[in-house]
Amino acid sequence: MMMAKTFQFVCVLICFLAIIINIEACVKENATSDIDQGYYVEKTVVHNAVSEGAVCLDGSPPAYHFEPGFGDGVGKWLVHLSGGAWCTTVEECLNRSKSDFGSSKYMKPWWFIGIYSKTQSVNPDFYNWNKVFVRYCDGGAFTGNAEYVDPATNLHFRGARIFKAVMEDVLAKGLKNAQSALLIGSSAAGYPAMLYCDRFHKLLPNTPRVKCMVDAGYFIHVKDPHQARNFTQMYKAIVNLHGSAKTLPKSCTSKMKPEMCFFPENMQHKIKTPLYIAMSAFDKFQINTTIYDGVNTCIEGGNCTATENKLFRDFRLEFLNALPKGNNPKLRGAFIDARNHHTQVQGWWSPKNVTTVKNLNLMKAFGDWYYDRNYTYVIDERDLPISAMNDVKPCDSKK
Repeated sequence: MMMAKTFQFVCVLICFLAIIINIEACVKENATSDIDQGYYVEKTVVHNAVSEGAVCLDGSPPAYHFEPGFGDGVGKWLVHLSGGAWCTTVEECLNRSKSDFGSSKYMKPWWFIGIYSKTQSVNPDFYNWNKVFVRYCDGGAFTGNAEYVDPATNLHFRGARIFKAVMEDVLAKGLKNAQSALLIGSSAAGYPAMLYCDRFHKLLPNTPRVKCMVDAGYFIHVKDPHQARNFTQMYKAIVNLHGSAKTLPKSCTSKMKPEMCFFPENMQHKIKTPLYIAMSAFDKFQINTTIYDGVNTCIEGGNCTATENKLFRDFRLEFLNALPKGNNPKLRGAFIDARNHHTQVQGWWSPKNVTTVKNLNLMKAFGDWYYDRNYTYVIDERDLPISAMNDVKPCDSKK
């Protein structure tokens, strides 16, 4: 069982890295296309965080990548918590500590694309903002706060402290004077973007506009016990290993087991800051973990069976029921599509390949919502998943 979990974790990391590498290659190849040129940004290591015990799995200081804003964007700040699965056992965390997912020692410059683009025509609402990409090196979704460190492993579970230390560092760089601010969390970091959304807002008492976004991290708890067990077991293991219980919202943990408070439908209703959820109803990671491992294959092949289609339809209904209600889109915006993909603010954020639902694309829908131009709650009416390979990719521009 442990070997199987480790293998699954390694596969997720390999897939995540493969996506980033492929995007880099495609963007470089099409430097003059609508995708725009990406750019590397060096890491900023928060050395003084070590004295506060805010460290990566291996005990090294946390790090982030910072690109200053320009023009009328100098007072606007985007803080993005990066994702990359979780480690739920000592063995998994030890393996992770030997990579950039568990140690700042291995972190190289990060490739900024998508919502990080500095070209107005490609990224009109956020092109000139200050941009902070916070590296994920704790394996516990920025929730861990275990005091004890086993000398046999030297593993540190301090994700909650990392968030605090990085925010203090970025506040000193100018975030404290922000005119507008946005906290984003992708994939495994979608949960901490919700968890810390109100805290982020409180750090900026003089900022007129502060909002948060979940980028493909709204992983739900389904009713079927067999389908629910993978996420439930992972979250329970995270709580136990990383000491996350005291970080989770007390409004939730006072009513149910801590691991259940990792599911967003059990805690998002208490968030007071405006929150936007961008995700597929058939998110690649969610359905692969929930329905069964490898179910994405039939979607790409266009040969799903009637049984699989029923599973997709049933899951979609549960997912939509677990979302915030759409009666107040100013407070809870949403953009739910039917593509079988995972995360969008980097590789799927450009006029060339942005996701579109009902003739409205995610970039415009979210930009309008953030700037209070129009409040959207968009649900794709298609009840079966669509292959993401049907969309235009960066390398398609030369075909």
